[in-house]
Order: sequence, then C-alpha cells, then structure tokens
Amino acid sequence: MGNNITTDIIVVGSGATGLVAALTAAENGAKVMIFEKQRSPGGTSNFFGGTFAVESEFQRKRGITYSRDDAFKNIMGFNHWKGNARLVRAIVDESSKTIIWLQQQGIEFVDMESTTYHAIKGHGANLVRILTQNAKDKGIELKLGTPVKELLREGDRIAGIVYEQDGEEVEVAAKAVIIATGGYANNKEWIKKYTGLDLGVNVTVIGNVDKMGEGIRMAWEAGAAPEGMGLLELTTWGFNGPDAVYKELGAAASQPDLWVNPKGERFCDESIVFFPSDIGNASARIKEGFSYRLFDNTIKERLETWGVDHPVYVDCPIGTRLLNMDKEFKAAAENGSTEVFEADSIEELAVKMGIEPAVLKATVEEYNHFCAQGHDDLFVKDRKYLRPLLGPKYYAVLARTVFLGTIGGIKVNHNFEAVDKNDNPVPGLYAGGFDAAGLNGDTYCITAGPGLCSATAMNSGRIAGRNAAKYVTEII
Repeated sequence: MGNNITTDIIVVGSGATGLVAALTAAENGAKVMIFEKQRSPGGTSNFFGGTFAVESEFQRKRGITYSRDDAFKNIMGFNHWKGNARLVRAIVDESSKTIIWLQQQGIEFVDMESTTYHAIKGHGANLVRILTQNAKDKGIELKLGTPVKELLREGDRIAGIVYEQDGEEVEVAAKAVIIATGGYANNKEWIKKYTGLDLGVNVTVIGNVDKMGEGIRMAWEAGAAPEGMGLLELTTWGFNGPDAVYKELGAAASQPDLWVNPKGERFCDESIVFFPSDIGNASARIKEGFSYRLFDNTIKERLETWGVDHPVYVDCPIGTRLLNMDKEFKAAAENGSTEVFEADSIEELAVKMGIEPAVLKATVEEYNHFCAQGHDDLFVKDRKYLRPLLGPKYYAVLARTVFLGTIGGIKVNHNFEAVDKNDNPVPGLYAGGFDAAGLNGDTYCITAGPGLCSATAMNSGRIAGRNAAKYVTEII
C-alpha cells in the first residue's frame, strides 16, 4: 500500500450529499477529495426533480405562512417522536439557507404552486452537472471509478481511507471522512435481512445502481452504531419508471380510481396515492409485489378532457391531459406487454389478468354501489374520487411495489457526526443523505411536504461539510 496522498477531508460518494458536503467544506477552508466508485458522478441524485424547504424566498413571495415550526411539528408528529428531534430541527432550519446557497451555485428553481416543493430547472441531473463543475473549479479532486474499501484509524480517530485502483490498494491520509454513498438499495441480502422483502421478486428498486452499503459497513467497522436499517422510501409505480415508454398509462395508473390486488380484491383507500409512503406501505403487504389499477372508458375520457388529479413527476402536474393513451395501449399490445389490459367486459378483463372473473366482478359491483350511494363503506374514500366503472370498455394496468432508496444505517447526531452505541462522536467521521439515520420513524415522512429526501441529502451535506471543516482546524 502506498501512503503519499494527504488531504483534510475525504468525501465518499458524489451524489447530492457528497457534492454539497465537499463544496461546503472547501468554502470553509478545507482541502477536499471526493471518491466515487461509479465512472460518472451523481448516482441517484441525477433523477430527483426538486427539494423541500420552508420559509424560502419563493414561499414569502406567494404569502405562504407554513413555517419551520410547522414543518418540525409535522415531521415529529408523523414519526411519533421516533426520530432524532435535534437532527430534524437542524434539517428544517437549514432548508431555506440551502436554497439560497444552491442559487449562488448557479442552480435555478421553477416556481411551482406548492407549499414546500422547490422544483429544480433541469432536475437533479443539472444540479449534479453544475455542482461537479463548481467542485472542480474550487480545486476539489474528484476521483471517479475509485471505490473506497476501508477507513483508516489512529487510535479512536479517523485517519483516512483505503481505495482500490487498478487492483491495488492505496492509502490516503485525511483528518475527517464524510460518508455519502447512498445506502444499500441493491444489496439483496441486506434488503431481505432488514425488511423481509425479496429484491427483484416482490419489491423493485428504482434509480439505484450498485448501492451495496459499503459506506455503512465501513462506518460500523470504525465504531459507528447502526440505526434505521430496514427503512425504504416505498411507493408504487404503474408502468411509469424513470425510463418508461408508456408514461401516460403510468399516469393513468397513478390516479385514485379502483385498485385491486392479484386476487381481484380492493386493499386500500385509493386516494392514499397522494401520500406515496402510505401507498408504499399498503402495497408492501401484497406478497406478490404488485397490484392492478382499473378504469373504464368514461374515466379514460375524463383524463383526456380534464386531466389528472394526482400529479406524476414534475412535468405532469395536476390537470395534465393524457392525450396519447390510445397510442400507448396500441404500442403495448404490439410489444406483447403483460402489464396492460383492455377488454369489453369485466369478466374478459379478469381472464386476461389471470384473476377469477367472479371475484373481480363482485369487487367492481361493490365499488360501483359505493360510488352510486356516495359513500365508501369499506375504506371511506373521499366521495369526490368515487367514480364508477360502467364500461363498455375496461382497462387495467399493473403497478409494482417499488422503492427509491434505503433510508438510514449510520447513527448520527444533529451535527451529522457518526456516533457510537453510547452516542459519543466517532472523531472525524461524518455521514449524511441515505446513509444517515434519525429523520424518520418506521415510514418516510411525506406529510411535511414532498422532496424531503433530497432536502435531507443536501442539508445534511451542508451541515456535515461545515462541521467537518471546523473539526479539521481544531484537531492537533
């Protein structure tokens, strides 16, 4: 092993957390290196659309009074005070400052009619591109295709890392390390161990590549305590992943109409689609890992004329008219899709779906009865979303149980210092983003406002970068 490279701070990972942490540390006087095992920067951060913030300039201009106190109380109430209250407060308080900082970096925001969501122009890919260039301009060395294998220690302090290059292990001395590797979403063994779900069988990961949990493992080996393992950012997607071909069918499948499990039975109040974590939890109870979204020609015509009730992605807001569904149905049929179905009766639809016709017919008849009487006797869905399926044409789209990332693994304090089992900081070790625990209880909090994961990534990066820079100036 060679040991002739020295820096102040090493950031492991080049997603939003890592880039923000590195730039913040450099702004505070530290010499910084970023190590990224992929050959391009950004990882999952290339795919998000915006971020959460409260008391920002955008909100003040629109007269929105939703405050940091409101957000804090909502998050802590949602997680039943299972989260780290001081960490939650730190994230919330930092959020508007991070918006200003991002604007100073050259990030532009699209002013949307939202209480807390700040849509990023060009989405996460543009943010990654700009921050990567800014890091290079500040002299931050970014080593791509360079996996970190181990953390070095001197006594109880972090002293650097060991990375792999051309089959050789190389040491880099550093006073502090910030873990920002993005979780363990692709680690089948850990997903099974900590969630009980089978990756690729009854749950599907979206937008993550080679996230095996190395950063979490290295932090544990260095003395950090585990926390929050097993928490997924769960939701469902119907035919409309990031690279989907049939986006309008996916959007149609994301509306609060009739949903059934693989047996043809309703399993939830479909309006929980407005709360992705809730529908993720409900869907995760289905052992097959998927459900079906049903609608008829009248609902289809409504989507074409009046647009969607539930927004899908930043570029499909409320009211977006779905004008290409016929083309997508035809293309799906030509491509032999087994995830979208059309029929002239409920019984025929059931046969195509592989469901017992009598069961699906009974479900639809019961649902139509609820619609006619204006009250959902089963799951008490808001009556404005009770729209009957009367035909003569019927449709079904398969929706999979998916998750967008794992949340947690390393126990940290509100300074995003990794802590041991006695809550004492591991000197020189920091973690943020999906690797850090403490924000959530057993479910990703969506009630405070969308974009909280990206906000946690960037705000934790800001806090960790600032505190790591302070640490390296204080140690002897």
